[in-house]
Amino acid sequence: MKFKYLIIAFSIIIVLILLLAALLPLFITWSGAGLQSGLEPRSSPMAYAAEFRFAALFFFILMIIVLVSFGVYILVNYRLFSLLEREDWPALAYYLEQEIFVKGRCTARRVQLLASSYMVISDYPSVLKLESKIMLAKPVTVKKNALIFGAARILSGNYREAAVFFRKYAEENVWTRWYYGFSSLLCGVHNQAETEFIASIESSGDTLITGLSAYFLDNTLIKYSQKPQDCRSAAENGRKIAVSKIKNSAGWNKVFKKAASEIHIAIIRKYIDETGKWLFISEVKS
Repeated sequence: MKFKYLIIAFSIIIVLILLLAALLPLFITWSGAGLQSGLEPRSSPMAYAAEFRFAALFFFILMIIVLVSFGVYILVNYRLFSLLEREDWPALAYYLEQEIFVKGRCTARRVQLLASSYMVISDYPSVLKLESKIMLAKPVTVKKNALIFGAARILSGNYREAAVFFRKYAEENVWTRWYYGFSSLLCGVHNQAETEFIASIESSGDTLITGLSAYFLDNTLIKYSQKPQDCRSAAENGRKIAVSKIKNSAGWNKVFKKAASEIHIAIIRKYIDETGKWLFISEVKS
């Protein structure tokens, strides 16, 4: 949906809420009059409505503040939103470079968007340069965006460097750990990849990670495993776990689509497709 439609929709909702707040005393007056009909009058309907006047006024002021704040936010970030809507990645990268490096607005969200813009236009060296600059200013921001910075190393073909990088951040979340195993596989450290994929099956709880780990164990790592029987057993266990959660290939595709907008998911799409076929090979044959 276009950003301008989102803005219009949100504004309409706020206006409706404001009208409700303004008319609330009148509604209460009517309901109060109806409740008191036929009973001994305690107070007039207007007095009944006055009990809620200050609450309605507070609510009315609060909604105005929300509406004004939203309008200011949209105006301040309109350039960013318009570039995102047009998917003008080079222009977006330039805009964010000005925001981060010239104006000093170095937030985790802006860094993520700039790194993602570089990735979309395949400017991987700029991603790594960005990481180096941000590491000096805000190391925690690099940690929050470790998946993007690590993925740039993989797409650049620097698999060993990627493995070293992901090893540093392996405990940040389930995906950085999985990518440590994946980059180890890419650079030929098969025993480490096997260890990480088995651990991911046992502890990640993520269906994509479980399926992918099982796929690589069964189709690649079993050839190099010092304990092939354990490797095969772990692969079958991962397969059973994934299949039990998603039931069929349509379920696998649904899980993938939910996460597909993430850069670290998009770069392994080919393997996700292959894993889906492997998990439900009986559907493919039929």
